[in-house]
Amino acid sequence: MADCITKVELSVSCSDLLDKDIGSKSDPLCVLLLSSGGDKWTELGRTERLKNTSSPSFSQRLRLDYQFEAVQNLKLGIYDIDNSSPDLGDDDYLGGVELTLGQIVSSKKVTRPLQLKKGKPAGKGTITVTAEEITDNRAIQLELEAKKLDKKDTFGKSDPFLEFFKKGDDGKWQLVHRTEVVKNNLSPSWKKFCVPLQTFCGSDLDRELKVDCSDHDSDGSHDLIGSFMTKVSELQKAAGSAVEFECIHPEKQKKKKSYKNSGVVSVKNCKLVTQYSFLDYVMGGCQINFTVGIDFTGSNGDPRSPNSLHYMSADGQNQYLSALWSVGQVVQDYDTDKLFPAFGFGAKLPPDYTSCLLNGCVVDPTGCTPRVRPQLQPQ
Repeated sequence: MADCITKVELSVSCSDLLDKDIGSKSDPLCVLLLSSGGDKWTELGRTERLKNTSSPSFSQRLRLDYQFEAVQNLKLGIYDIDNSSPDLGDDDYLGGVELTLGQIVSSKKVTRPLQLKKGKPAGKGTITVTAEEITDNRAIQLELEAKKLDKKDTFGKSDPFLEFFKKGDDGKWQLVHRTEVVKNNLSPSWKKFCVPLQTFCGSDLDRELKVDCSDHDSDGSHDLIGSFMTKVSELQKAAGSAVEFECIHPEKQKKKKSYKNSGVVSVKNCKLVTQYSFLDYVMGGCQINFTVGIDFTGSNGDPRSPNSLHYMSADGQNQYLSALWSVGQVVQDYDTDKLFPAFGFGAKLPPDYTSCLLNGCVVDPTGCTPRVRPQLQPQ
C-alpha cells in the first residue's frame, strides 16, 4: 500500500485585493496556518512580500505534510505589510480563506473569494491555491547575467529582474521563481539561486519554460523588456560554457522590421544538485550532540522564591529540569553514547562561597566547568 503521508507544495496567487495604502496599492504577503484544535492556529509558513500590487503571484512556495487519514484544516491569510516587524498584529488584513488540504489536493487547483470574516467578503478579492506533490529531491542551480538590455526609465537606466514560468497541466503559465532587482543597470548579474526541480519544471527536463526580463517600477507597473522560451535540457548546456538567449519584446518585433532583440540573457552556470533532507543526514550517520549550560547567578532570583527558575517544587522539579528533559529525551536518540556535557557558572556556595555545584557534584571552583556527564533516562 502506498504511504499515506507525503510532502505537498502550495503555490498562491490573488486578484483584486483591497487597497489599504494611501496613494498606492497594497504590499501583500500570504500566511499559511494549520488548525491545532478549537480556535488555535499554528503558522506553517509565509510567502515573500510583494510591493504595490493588487493581483500578486507569489514565487515562494508553502510546504507541508499531507496526511490522508487526517482532516487538515488550513487558513490562508493575506496581509498588507508596511513595516519590517514579523508581527502581523499591526498590519492590515486583506482577507483570508479556510479550507482543508484534502480539498486542495483533490482538485489540484482551487479558487475561492477572500473574506474579512465569515459572511463578509473582502471586496472582489479572490485567492487561487495550487497543490503539487513533492517526490523529487533534486534542485536546479542557476547563475545568470544580461547584456545591452533596453533602457526603460526616462531618468536613469532600467532596473531589471527575471521571472521564470513553467507551463501547467491546464496550459497556463505558473510563476516558479523571481530574481532580485538589479538597480540602474543594463548589463546586470543576478545572484546565484537554487530552486527544487519539481517546482521549476515538474522534474521534466524538456518541459517548456518562459523567462520574462522586466524593468521594476516602484508603483508595481513593471515594464516588459523581453522574453525567451527554453527548457532545462537547454539550460544544462551552460555546464561547460555560457548559453545565450535573445530577449524579444513581441510588440517591438511587430512594429520594427529592423528589430533584433531587447538584450541578451546569458546562463553562466547551470547544474542539478541533490537537496538532502534532515532524515538523509540522520540515516547517513549524522550525530547530534547536546551540551547543557546553566546560569547560577543572582539574575535568576532567590531560589526559594516560586518566581525563580531555580525554585524546586514539591515534586523536585523546576523550569530548568523541565527544559532539560524535554530537549534531552528527543536528542539522545541521535547520540551514540547518550552522555551530555553539563556546564554551570556563577554559583557561590557557603561556607566559603567559592565553589560551583551542578547535579550534586562539587566541581572546579575557579572555572565552574564541571566534569560531570549526566545520562538522561526516561522517567
